[in-house]
Order: sequence, then structure tokens, then C-alpha cells
Amino acid sequence: MGRCSLGMMGLVVLCLWATITEAEFIKYRDPKQPLNVRIKDLLRRMTVEEKIGQMVQIDRVVASPDVMKNYYIGSILSGGGSVPGPKASAEAWVNMVNDFQKGSLSTRLGIPMIYGIDAVHGHNNVYNATIFPHNVGLGVTRQPMLYGLGDPKLVKKIGEATALEVRATGIPYTFAPCIAVCKDPRWGRCYESYSEDHKIVQAMTEIIPGLQGDVPPNSPKGVPFVAGKTKVAACAKHFVGDGGTTKGINENNTVIDFHGLLSIHMPAYLDSIRKGVATVMVSYSSWNGVKMHANRDLITGFLKDKLKFRGFVISDWEGIDKITSPPRANYSYSVQAGVLAGIDMVMIPMNYKEFIDDLTFQVKNNIIPMSRIDDAVKRILRVKFVMGLFENPMADLSLVNYLGSKEHRELSREAVRKSLVLLKNGKSAYKPLLPLPKKAQKILVAGSHADNLGYQCGGWTIQWQGVNGNEFIVGTSILTAVRNTVDHTTEIVYNEKPDADFVKSNKFSYAIVVVGETPYVETMGDSMNLTIPEPGPSTITNVCGFVKCVVVVISGRPVGIEPYVAKMDALVAAWLPGSEGQGVADLLFGDYGFTGKLAHTWFKSVDQLPMNVGDPHYDPLFPFGFGLTTKPVKN
Repeated sequence: MGRCSLGMMGLVVLCLWATITEAEFIKYRDPKQPLNVRIKDLLRRMTVEEKIGQMVQIDRVVASPDVMKNYYIGSILSGGGSVPGPKASAEAWVNMVNDFQKGSLSTRLGIPMIYGIDAVHGHNNVYNATIFPHNVGLGVTRQPMLYGLGDPKLVKKIGEATALEVRATGIPYTFAPCIAVCKDPRWGRCYESYSEDHKIVQAMTEIIPGLQGDVPPNSPKGVPFVAGKTKVAACAKHFVGDGGTTKGINENNTVIDFHGLLSIHMPAYLDSIRKGVATVMVSYSSWNGVKMHANRDLITGFLKDKLKFRGFVISDWEGIDKITSPPRANYSYSVQAGVLAGIDMVMIPMNYKEFIDDLTFQVKNNIIPMSRIDDAVKRILRVKFVMGLFENPMADLSLVNYLGSKEHRELSREAVRKSLVLLKNGKSAYKPLLPLPKKAQKILVAGSHADNLGYQCGGWTIQWQGVNGNEFIVGTSILTAVRNTVDHTTEIVYNEKPDADFVKSNKFSYAIVVVGETPYVETMGDSMNLTIPEPGPSTITNVCGFVKCVVVVISGRPVGIEPYVAKMDALVAAWLPGSEGQGVADLLFGDYGFTGKLAHTWFKSVDQLPMNVGDPHYDPLFPFGFGLTTKPVKN
């Protein structure tokens, strides 16, 4: 009897122990557990291989469910133009992401991967997405009754719309916003910068709560926040000083003292962290000769320890490779330097086996301490837990109708209207050309950019380098917008490259000339002369010499136009307005008034560069903050 009771008691104890063990086992899977309890519980179960896998981000072209499972890969990205297929639907994107995710969930611990993409002006890699104006235009916007700080409310709405379109394709993470302070327009990424003034850039970090959701009151400082399935993790980039390189050369050296770095290039990071930004991307550039990807003092000492950033730090594409010159000259050193500097997730993105082997060797031989690996993995898991990825790892089709929705296109059209700057209006102040009459006998629309959505959107659109033409972008070209706007009795003549004889032989009431830069990204956009390429200048000369004309410049930065300004009756800086060209026509014909103010100084000559407001040699063609205004008219 006693022996039997003891046996029963032992069974009960065994059952209780099993129940406790089971409850303990699923602790990291329980969303009711405190965040740090979940992180700690999962981390202690992970092998070295599983931890290192979390630190790896690979491009989709080398990913597969088996790769995700066998190497415990923590993240996948789509590089610029890396898509499931030409004109792929939202459903095709969702299915692709979910296939990869199934591989991750089939691992021993079932840690979901996080998929990232460069949605930097809308969901710009994806066919039928709304393409918003690039940041260079958004910095120009102004809130009514306020001067000089952009329109943060508009930018927050753009963040909200972008998050919905990114989530519509099953993706929970975007490498945006770029919070560079572009001090020299010769830089090929200047169009990714809101302004040369850090205060405008700081104000525009309001896109982060648009993308991620508003940080709850009393949220601990530096802890990332992403508000569920309609929001995405954001990424403040590129840490730090990317917009201040010598002569604007991409990935080059930013020469500035620590006070200058803190006062110009760092402030927007403080705002981003306060708003709960989930991740920070490191810059290719150097600060006073030290590669940022190897700068432990700034990544660990300042960003993590001083600013208390608790999200994860990610490298740029092959960022650690470029620690050495030439790149990959000593890859094992690059792995060591980058990880010890404080990089948590490495955008490899192709040769992941070599990275895993090198990092594993260095950890097992105590070259890199396990404490550094644990710090990286904790941060990655923190973001994944916070954004609900463990509870909702699989995407569904519930948001697909948000991609390119009418509401989002209307928002983009509003952003276009607010991002244009009127630089000249009439050869005499008493005889303005704008707004143009909708009813006219015959008008000329000319220029390489008048009917080209690819040129209108710029780089980082469909392809990394952007595209030429209208085939792969759903939107409204400026020519189509003009046709939509004028009176039905007005004859429109479109000639992309008219010669002077053609212009003289037709009796045009006025002309709209749309010219500018062709798409570029990064180093390919670096320019020492900043000229408008032909046939832009000859089109301006051939048209504006013989008929009243407004010139609309499509560009990612101020460009060299001084020789042509006297020939023009009106001049509009339209930047890279994106897919909704109707916003340009809204202003040209007076349905709305011009309100935009320059957020980048417009130089006379490249010989003046770099030249920013406040410099002793400041002598611009159009100064920072300049912009003529018009009032809406009925015509």
C-alpha cells in the first residue's frame, strides 16, 4: 500500500516536473511573457551555429527553404531589382516570402526570418506600387503657417501608406529612411537626403512612426517599436556622416571634428531612436579616415552605449567587404573588424557560407567573444519579438488591395504638389507666366522627361538604377497630366526634341519643357559637373528662344542651369516626383498654388561647391529657403 502510494506520488511529481518543463520550454513562444524573459529563454537554447545564422542576411537569389533551414539564416533581402519576376503581383511576393519562411519555421527552434527591402520612396521595387517623391522633394514641403521644417505630418502619412504597401507583399522590414544631411550635391545619393539642414532632416524622421507606429507613452528609451501586422520595421541610415564626404564622393571620407559630426550628422539619429526605430544601417563612408563599418567607438561606444539604442545594427550591402581596400583583400579581418565594431546583422549578401565559416572559426577560437555574438542575437531577437514576428510569421493576402491604391496615389499627388519649387515666374515680376491658362489655341509640350515615368521616378525604382520609359511603372506622366488638365478645345502638340524651325513655324500659345537628369544611384550618380545632359539644354534653347515657356527640371539635386535661366519665362524644380505626375499639372495650371521652399542651396557654378547656407562664400543662384508662391485660380 505504502509502496503503491509512493509510486503514485512519484508519478504525480514526474507529471508536475514534465508540465513545468513544458511550460518552461515554450516560454519564448508566449507573447504574455516579458520581452527580456523571452529573449533570454530563447538565447540560452541556441547553439553557436544557430546564433551565427541569425546574424546573416542573404539576397533572395541565393535563398531557398533548405538554405534557411540548414544554415539557420536570420534574414533575407531583395536588393534593388531583386524580384520574383517581371511585373510580379502582390500574391507572387507573398507566396515567395512565405516559402522562405516555411524553411525557417522548420528549424529546431522555429525562429522566423525577417525579410527586408529598399522601400525608400514608396514600395519602389514592386510593379503597380505607388511611387512617392524622393526625399529631396519631400524636404521642400512646408506645413501651413510654419517655415523651415518641412511637412512632418505629410511624411508620416507617406510612411503609413508605404508600410501598408510593403506589408501587402508579405514583407515586414524596409531599409528606410535615409537621414543623411547632404552637404554637396555632387554626391550621387543627394536625392535620398531631405535637406542640407539637419533640422529639416530631424523633422522628417516623423516618417518612422508612420512606418512603425507611434511609440507608446513611457516606452523605455532606445527600445524598438513596431505596431503589428500593418506596420514595418524601419531603418535609419547611413550611420553616420554619409552626406558630408569630401567633394560629395560616394562612400568616401567625411572630414569633420567630433563636435561637427554631433551637431550636423548625428541629431536625426537621436530623433529616430526616440521614435523607436528598429534598426540602424552603417555607412560605407569613413569618418576622418576610419571606415564606419569598423568604427567601434561610434557604433558600440556612441550609438549603443551612449544613445542606448536597443535595436539591431545592420551593415550595408557587402559593407564589411569594403573595410579593406581593395574590397575583400582580407575577408577574415573584415569579419572580425565589422563584428567587433558592433555590427549585429551582416548584409553579406551572396557568399554567406564563407562568412559563416569565418565567424564560426573566430568565435570558437575566442578571437570574437561569445558576449559579442550574444549581444547581436539579443538585438535581432528583440526586434523580431517586438514586431510580433513569432506570433505572425506567415504573410497573408488581406492587404493586397493597398498596393497602388487610389488613396495612396492621391496622397502621392498631394506630396508632388507640395514638393515643387517655383524658381522664376515671368521675365518681369509684373508679368507672371504661371498659372498657365487651360484654354489656349495650341500648346507645345517638349523634352526628354515629359512622357517618361522612369525618368520621372529616378533611381531606386523597379531596378536599382531605375528604368527608362513607361512600361514598368503604373502612373501618370507629366504629358498625360497636361492632357488631363487643359480645356477640351486646347490643341496639345508633343515633340520630344523639337528644332528651332519647328517651334518658329507653329503658332504656339506657350510651351512646357520638361528636361533633367536621367536615373542613377550611388556612385554612378556622383557628378563633378552637374550638367543637364543633352538634349535638355538644346531643347530649352530651341523652344524658349521663340515662344513663352515654362521649364520643369526633373533632377535629384540642384543642377547647372544658370546659362539658360534668362531664356526661360518660368522655371520649376520638380525633383524626382514619382508616379503621380498629375501633381505637377495641378500647380502649372493653378488648381493649387506653389508653396515649396528650397531645402538645398542652388549654386551658380560647381566651382562654388561645397556651399551651404551660412558659409562665408555663400553666393547662390537661388538661396536655401527660396521659393516663389502662387495662389490657386479658376480657369
